[in-house]
Amino acid sequence: MESESESGAAADTPPLETLSFHGDEEIIEVVELDPGPPDPDDLAQEMEDVDFEEEEEEEEGNEEGWVLEPQEGVVGSMEGPDDSEVTFALHSASVFCVSLDPKTNTLAVTGGEDDKAFVWRLSDGELLFECAGHKDSVTCAGFSHDSTLVATGDMSGLLKVWQVDTKEEVWSFEAGDLEWMEWHPRAPVLLAGTADGNTWMWKVPNGDCKTFQGPNCPATCGRVLPDGKRAVVGYEDGTIRIWDLKQGNPIHVLKGTEGHQGPLTCVATNQDGSLVLTGSVDCQAKLVSATTGKVVGVFRPETVASQPSLGEGEESESNSVESLGFCSVMPLAAVGYLDGTLAIYDLSTQTLRHQCQHQSGIVQLLWEAGTAVVYTCSLDGIVRLWDARTGRLLTDYRGHTAEILDFALSKDASLVVTTSGDHKAKVFCVQRPDR
Repeated sequence: MESESESGAAADTPPLETLSFHGDEEIIEVVELDPGPPDPDDLAQEMEDVDFEEEEEEEEGNEEGWVLEPQEGVVGSMEGPDDSEVTFALHSASVFCVSLDPKTNTLAVTGGEDDKAFVWRLSDGELLFECAGHKDSVTCAGFSHDSTLVATGDMSGLLKVWQVDTKEEVWSFEAGDLEWMEWHPRAPVLLAGTADGNTWMWKVPNGDCKTFQGPNCPATCGRVLPDGKRAVVGYEDGTIRIWDLKQGNPIHVLKGTEGHQGPLTCVATNQDGSLVLTGSVDCQAKLVSATTGKVVGVFRPETVASQPSLGEGEESESNSVESLGFCSVMPLAAVGYLDGTLAIYDLSTQTLRHQCQHQSGIVQLLWEAGTAVVYTCSLDGIVRLWDARTGRLLTDYRGHTAEILDFALSKDASLVVTTSGDHKAKVFCVQRPDR
């Protein structure tokens, strides 16, 4: 078993010259040059069984004013101020997941331990409709790329899709025990990973289906690459596969020392899909070229590497990578750990740039588009904003009385929506003095 004792990249990983990183020069102003998404018609030719339709992108904003909802005084172990603008309180148990509609960012869908999922309005918390019929905890929920459909999935593997404007169920399917679910970025196509190792892909609502058979262990995390033609999937045995969605075969398989030494927990891709970052309970984050399938960097923070050696089972429980992601304007990546460490890595030099410590474990992190600001939510019920250039805490938002279990960020970074073990979802209005 290969061990990585150094902070930063492993000594034997190949250099990154071929990946065209920008060096960390003195950046006075960064302007993001986004060539835009691939043309849907081109993608249609590549994926013969999926129809891509050109969607007219409308710039729609939230015209409604903010409504401050009176708080009902949630009793819990975390007491203090409530910075939220809106509280959604229809769940009767822990709220596990949240997603915003990508077209207008005015609607949220949440799912919870109460076997319920709701679509509701961010401006005032008003319920639009309940996604009824689940009989197990709803752990996955999300809107399609054009916000016309919303999908919900529960732990037992029951997936349902609803048409948002008519509030009607248009499709359902029972797969195996559900691990993750994600919409295709450009088409009405839903992907999901299950405990039997399969990754499923359905065209909705007609139900055309493909399966991508992995090893005989759970497909624990997955992400469709930005080109819409490939998906990267991580597995419980530490292997990583990059799948061709049209052909149905794995383009690259990383296993053994190339893979992880424990179950994968999360995966992310950079903006152009050239790089993939994977995280695991082995406390390593691996940087992989999506083109070659080769590991080009291995990251492990000093606090983890210097821990005394524990038993095999103990070590996996004591810490793990929980979330990770790429900055869109600088060659930086962020990795969040269960021990509360947020590590910021410089990809061009493969070195640790900053370590930002939280009071308790990090659940998820998100980069703000077009900036070097990273958001974290953690088990202490607090959302924090960090400047990745300096490692400085910019601000935090409080209001939950239990751990935050998921969160989402609006496109313009004006809203953060959180879900928690306190049975609530909350909307926070982000106010930053630096913009």
